[in-house]
Amino acid sequence: MMNAQPPVRDRILASATRLFDADSIRSVSADKVISDAGTTKVTFYRHFRSKDHLVVAYLDDQLGQLQAAVERERAAGRDACAVLRRLAAANGNAACRPGFRGCTFINAAAEYPADGSLVRDAVDRYRAWLHAVVADLLTDLGADRPHVVADQLIMLRDGAMVHGFMGDPASVTDSLVTAGRAIISAHVRAPLPA
Repeated sequence: MMNAQPPVRDRILASATRLFDADSIRSVSADKVISDAGTTKVTFYRHFRSKDHLVVAYLDDQLGQLQAAVERERAAGRDACAVLRRLAAANGNAACRPGFRGCTFINAAAEYPADGSLVRDAVDRYRAWLHAVVADLLTDLGADRPHVVADQLIMLRDGAMVHGFMGDPASVTDSLVTAGRAIISAHVRAPLPA
């Protein structure tokens, strides 16, 4: 039985994801993605009007995977504390994997610093979603000033991503969970579940 290839758009996006994650977004040309995906320029531009549109699809795909993971956690009936711990562990584990080059979204923001660009808009969608999810979970825990605490946790997460790339990735997960728990405990009256 022959394995059918994925649709061309999916193949292009898979190639872009692999190449962007291995190098950087700016260093990977559309031609390199086209070659890696085994397609043509005409086909590429039929699916993506520009490389920036491909980058947005890449970032939106990453965001979609994160959103689905959080929804699975919530659907499984996990409490807010457990979901926050799992988010921290997922970030820590990502920072510990071989070849980790930093947070996809932080890297994209650094490579596309201009406000109002398609890529920065995609990064901003991720940041707004992350902040809203964390603030909602903190609200469920009864945290005072959940939006302020969400900012603190996201700054901690961002630092952990940089540390995983630049420092000792082995310490990221435990440090992220421990520091996050301390921040949350300072803003919640009831003791956090173990």
